[in-house]
Amino acid sequence: MPSFEATGNADGTLRVGEFETLVEGLEFAAKGVTGCNFFSARGELEHALTYRDIRDRAIDLARRFDRAGLERGSRVAIVAETSPDFLIFFYACQFVGMLPVPLPLTIQLGGHGAYVERLRGMIQRAGAKVAVGPADLLPYLKEAAGDLEMVGTPDDFYALPVDGGDLRPFDASDACYVQYSSGSTSSPRGVLVSQRAITSNARGIGQFGLQLRPGDRSTSWLPLYHDMGLVGFCLTPMLSQISIDYLTTKSFALRPLVWLKLMTRYQSTISFSPTFGYELCVRRGLNGSAKLLDLSKWRVAGIGGEMVRMDILDRFSETFGVTGFSKKAFVPSYGLAESTLAVTFAPLDRGAEVECIDQEQFALTGKAVSVKVNGNGSARRIRPFVLCGKPMPEHQVEIRTENNGTASEHQVGRIVVKGPSVMQGYFRNEVATKAVTTPDGWLDTGDLGYLTDGNLVVTGRRKDLIILNGLNIWPQDIEWAVEKLEKVRGSDAACFSVIEPNGDERMVVIIQCRFSDKDALEQLRKMVTSIVRKKCGADCRVVLVPPRTLKFTSSGKLSRAAVKADYISGEITDLNANFRRPVAVSDAQTAAGK
Repeated sequence: MPSFEATGNADGTLRVGEFETLVEGLEFAAKGVTGCNFFSARGELEHALTYRDIRDRAIDLARRFDRAGLERGSRVAIVAETSPDFLIFFYACQFVGMLPVPLPLTIQLGGHGAYVERLRGMIQRAGAKVAVGPADLLPYLKEAAGDLEMVGTPDDFYALPVDGGDLRPFDASDACYVQYSSGSTSSPRGVLVSQRAITSNARGIGQFGLQLRPGDRSTSWLPLYHDMGLVGFCLTPMLSQISIDYLTTKSFALRPLVWLKLMTRYQSTISFSPTFGYELCVRRGLNGSAKLLDLSKWRVAGIGGEMVRMDILDRFSETFGVTGFSKKAFVPSYGLAESTLAVTFAPLDRGAEVECIDQEQFALTGKAVSVKVNGNGSARRIRPFVLCGKPMPEHQVEIRTENNGTASEHQVGRIVVKGPSVMQGYFRNEVATKAVTTPDGWLDTGDLGYLTDGNLVVTGRRKDLIILNGLNIWPQDIEWAVEKLEKVRGSDAACFSVIEPNGDERMVVIIQCRFSDKDALEQLRKMVTSIVRKKCGADCRVVLVPPRTLKFTSSGKLSRAAVKADYISGEITDLNANFRRPVAVSDAQTAAGK
C-alpha cells in the first residue's frame, strides 16, 4: 500500500474539468501524485491509492469484464461503499464501455425487507446484468438480484480470467452512468448521466463554484451513492487532480468530529455537508474539544442537499471560531441529480447571505417581499432565506408560474433549469422524463423558489407546500420551530397536510418522542399546538410517535411523502393509546399529490 505522502496535494498547474470523458480525465490524473485516502471511524489511514493506482486496477478489472463476455452498454449495479473497490469498479466500467449503477449502501429504517426491495427496484429498472457488493451485504444483494448473470463480491470479480480481455472505453458522445436520486423508493427513477454532462458539471463546479487551485485538498463523508458525494467528492476531484480524504457516512454519524480532525491533520481546504452535518458537529463540539482543531485552511465550507438553516451555520461558526474557522467560508449552493449535481453557487469569501421576507405577505400572495430587519423590532413575522447564488456558466435558471409563464422577481414559483449538465432523460422511463420537462424543453426541478438580483432562493419542495385556508405554509418552518423545544431533537418533526373524509384539509405534525409519561406527552402536544398556531396562524393535529418512526431518503433528508403515506395507511399511531384521529385520504389521493 502506498504511503499517505504519495497522495499529497497537487503542486503543479491543474486542468480543472478540461476533459471530454472520465477516462481521459483519469489518464491525466494518473500522471500526478494525487489520489484518494480512506480512513477508519477513528481516523486511522486504511487505504491510500494514487490516481495511477486506481487507473491501473480499473484497467485490469475492465479486461476481466471483457474476457467474461459482458456486452458493451451492459449495466453494472455496484453497492456504493466508501472504499477503493467502488472507485475501481466505477472506473473499470468506463474503460470497458459498461454503465455503472451505484446502489445505496445503508439498510435504512425498515430493515431487511425494505432494503432488498429498494435494491431490487433499482436493479430491475436499470436492467443490470452484473451486481457487486461487499461480503457482509452479499445475501441482501443476491436476494434482490434474482437470476442476474453475475453476482458477487469485489474479490470474486478480481479473480476472473484476464488474458484476452480488451478495452473499449466510452467516448465523448456516450453515456457515463445511471444515478438513482435519493428520493427514489418504490418506483425509482434513474438519471442517465452522459459523459458531456459530468465533465461539464465538474468544470462548472471546479472553475466557477470552488475555483480550485494548486494546494487544494478535499475531505468528505458524503455517501458515494448520492449525487453530492459521487460527483462533488469523487468525480470532480479526479477530473481536477485534487486529493480527497474519505470517511464513511456511518463513521461520521458515530463520530462527527473525526471529519474535522482529518481536515485539521491534513489541512483540507474544501468540504461540503447538508446543514444537519454541521449541526451534529456543534453538538459534539460544545465539550471543549473544538480548541484542539485547526480549521483555518478551510476556505470552502459548502452547504447543499437540503434547505439551508442559517441559525445552525451561525452556531457552527460560533462554536468553531476558536479553530480559525471563518464564517466567510460558507458557500451555499443548489443542485439535483437531474442536473448531474450543481446548478448554482454563492460567491466565495462572503459567507452565507440572507434575505428576510415578510412571511404574512407570502402566505397571502405568494410574493417574497423583502424586509429590512432593524433593532427596533417589528410586529411582522419575518422569514430569513439563504441566497444560493447564481447559475454556473452555460446554465440557466428561471422561475415559472403554474401555466409555465415567467414569474417576476421575488415571485415564488417553480424552479426550472437548462444547461449542458441537465439530463437527457430518466433511464428507460419516457413517461417520467416527460413529466419533468416543460413544453419548451427546460427541466422542472419540483422545487419552489424565487430570484433576487439574479440569485436563487429555494423555498421548498412543490409537493410539500401546504395551502391551508388560502395561506401558503412552508412545512420546514413548522418543523424547525417545533424542534427548538427542549424535549424535541433536530429531525424529530415532520409536517404535512391531508384531506379528511369530510373534505377538509388538515395540517398534521408528527413528533418523535423519547419518553412515554402520559402527562408529559399531553403537555408537549399542547406546546406544539401553541407554537404552530403562533407560527402560521393555523391549527394542526399533533401526533406523538416513538423514535425511528420518521423516514428519510438515502441522503439523510426527511421524506415527508413517505411519512405522510405511513400516516394515511395507519402505520403511524400515537403513543397515547386513547388518541383518536379521523381516517385520512387514500393512497391514490396521496399519489396524486394531495
